[in-house]
Amino acid sequence: MLDDWVRSKTNWFMIPFTRLLARAGISPNVLTLIGFLLNVIVAWLLAIGQQRLGGVVFIFAGLCDSLDGTLAREMATTSRFGAFFDSVLDRFSEGIVFFGLLLSAFKRGDLVDLILIYAAVIGSVIVSYTRARAEGIGVECRTGLFTRFERFFILMIALLLGQVRLALWVLAVFANFTALQRIYHVWQATRKGKD
Repeated sequence: MLDDWVRSKTNWFMIPFTRLLARAGISPNVLTLIGFLLNVIVAWLLAIGQQRLGGVVFIFAGLCDSLDGTLAREMATTSRFGAFFDSVLDRFSEGIVFFGLLLSAFKRGDLVDLILIYAAVIGSVIVSYTRARAEGIGVECRTGLFTRFERFFILMIALLLGQVRLALWVLAVFANFTALQRIYHVWQATRKGKD
């Protein structure tokens, strides 16, 4: 997965930075909450048409999201609640950013963007839901082309370059395709269990 590759290439920076945060007494859950609040600011910026500035803040929100797990491991404070809290706020964060795009499209009367945002949101929710349900029945499910990191990366680049319509097409198509990939993966895994 692209997420794992990027993590392996940025550990030289991430680990020392998380140690600094740990010494400052910032807990992983606080970092998760900061990331969510930054995404609220992103949504507001998108709603008022400040896409590029929203993209810049989105980078910092993503940084918080990528560091909270590393920080939890560094502080030896990993917990089931922390993992749950992180996952739930990830869903809220993604939803609130799309809501900012939705408000912007609504103000412009852009029906195509509204439909694409809806399709992208459905795909993103189902990608996350399929993993959660799969793991609930004992099947590991991290497969698929467009996981959260890929969705974040595409949207970040699009915001910075002012190419949101293109990103929405990509997200609407490939997030839903990833959901189908995961359904197929779980079907295969559960089918093997019957043989």
